[in-house]
Amino acid sequence: MIDEFPRPARVQAAALAVAAVAAAGAAAGTDSGWWLIPEAGCAFLAGGRPGRARNTALALAAVVAAAIVAVALVPAWLVWASRFTGLVAAAVVPWCAGRFLRQYRELVRAGWERAAQLEREQDLLAEQARLRERTRIAQDMHDLLGHELSLLALSAGALQLAPGLPREHRAAARDIRARAGAAVDRLGEVVGVLREEPGAGPTELEDLVARSVGAGLDARLRLEGDAAPGQVPPIVERTVHRVVREALTNVAKHAPGHRATVVVRHTKARTEVRVTNVPLPDPAPGPATETGAALAAGEAPQGGQDRRLGLAGLGERVRAVGGAFVAGPEGGGFGIRATLPHRPPAAAPEPRPAAGRLGRSAAAAVLVPLFTLAALVTGVRVWDTVAARQSVFAPEDYARLRLGQPRAEIAPHLPERQTARRPAVAVPRPPDAACEFYVQTADPFDDRSGDLYRLCFRAGLLVSADAFDPDTDSQEEDSP
Repeated sequence: MIDEFPRPARVQAAALAVAAVAAAGAAAGTDSGWWLIPEAGCAFLAGGRPGRARNTALALAAVVAAAIVAVALVPAWLVWASRFTGLVAAAVVPWCAGRFLRQYRELVRAGWERAAQLEREQDLLAEQARLRERTRIAQDMHDLLGHELSLLALSAGALQLAPGLPREHRAAARDIRARAGAAVDRLGEVVGVLREEPGAGPTELEDLVARSVGAGLDARLRLEGDAAPGQVPPIVERTVHRVVREALTNVAKHAPGHRATVVVRHTKARTEVRVTNVPLPDPAPGPATETGAALAAGEAPQGGQDRRLGLAGLGERVRAVGGAFVAGPEGGGFGIRATLPHRPPAAAPEPRPAAGRLGRSAAAAVLVPLFTLAALVTGVRVWDTVAARQSVFAPEDYARLRLGQPRAEIAPHLPERQTARRPAVAVPRPPDAACEFYVQTADPFDDRSGDLYRLCFRAGLLVSADAFDPDTDSQEEDSP
C-alpha cells in the first residue's frame, strides 16, 4: 500500500515491491497462491513505516475503483475477481498488522520518554525548591544576624567613645566595631551570591568579551536587532550571558589558535546567539595558549559550575527557558547556536490517551480487513449476478438445439452477451470451431448456479453443444 513516509526512497521501494509481487502472481495464472506470501511480507513492512493511514485508504479505494471500471469496460475480466480479492486481502491485512505493531512500539517508547521527562522535571523542581529555600535562609540570616551585628558594632562604637575608658580597652572596642562591620559586609556578599543573578545586558557582554581578549583570546562581539531597552526578559539575558561565556571558555580551552565571533541578535519575539570559531591564518604563540587558564581563573566566581556542566548542561539551560540549542562542527571550526524566545512557550495540548489510540488501531487492524473483504465479496457477487442475467441461455432453448443447425436460427434465442466464466478444467473443442459460453441460471440459490453451456460453431453450423458443472469439473451432457 502506498503511504506518506518521511523517507520517499524506502516508500517507493516498498510500494513497488508490493505491486511487482502482486502483478507477478496475478500474471502467473496459478491457483497455488504462492505469490501471496511475499506480497504479505512487503505489505507488513510497508505498514511498519510511519505515515498517515488516510493515504493508504485513498490508495486502496483508487485500486478498487479502477478494478470496477476495468470490469465494467471488459466484462471478461470478471473471472479475475477472486484473484483480485485475494490480492487485496494479502495486502490490507498484513499492512494493518504492521501498523498496529509500529504504534505499539511507539507507545512503549513514548512511555519511557515520558517517564524520563517526568524524572527530569522532578529533579528540576527539587533543585529550584532547594535554591528557593537557600535564598530564604540566606535572607533570614542577613536580616537577623545583620541586625545583631549592626547593634554590636553600634555598641562597640559607643563603648569606644565612653569617657574614662582606658586606652587598651578603647582600642579593643575599636577592633570589635571594625570586625562587626566587616562581618556585616561579608554576610551581604554571601547572601548576594545565593540570590538570583540580575539580567546581563549588552554592557556585561562587552565586558565579558573584553576580559576574554585581555586574557589572550581573539574574540569579537557584534550586537544586532531592533529590540527596545528592557524588552528582553532578564532570564533571557542571563542565559545569553552564560551561552557566550561557555562558548568563549571552550574556544580558549580547546582551540586557542582560533578566532571567536559572537553575534547576538535581539528581536521583539526572540534572541538569537551564535558563537563560532575558525582557525587563524597564522596563529602567533603567546598568551592565547593560556587563555583557558586565565578565563577559568577570572570567571570562576560567576561560571565555574556552568563550565563543568559543559555543552550538555548549557543545552539544558537553553531548553529550560523554551529555547533551541545546537552545537557542532561548522566552517572548519566549531559553532554554538541558541534561540531564546522572549515569552515562554504555550503549554502543550493535553495528549490523547495513548491506550485509546492503540485500542482503535487494534480494532482497525481487525475490522478494516473484514469490512474490506466483505465489501469486495459482496460487490463481486452482485456484479457477477448482474452480468449473469445478461448471459442466461434458457434450458428449454438448449433442449431444442440440434447438431448442424445454422447459427442464424439459434441467434434469436441466445442472450445479449456471453459469460466470462469458464470450466475449471479445459475441455477440448472441436477442430476449427468457435465456441460460446452461457450460464444456465442467474439465481445464486439455484442448484444449477454456476453451470455452463458451451455452443461450438463451424462454418456457421452448430457442431457441439455441451453442459458443464464447474463444481465437479465434468461434462454433464453431450451434444444433443
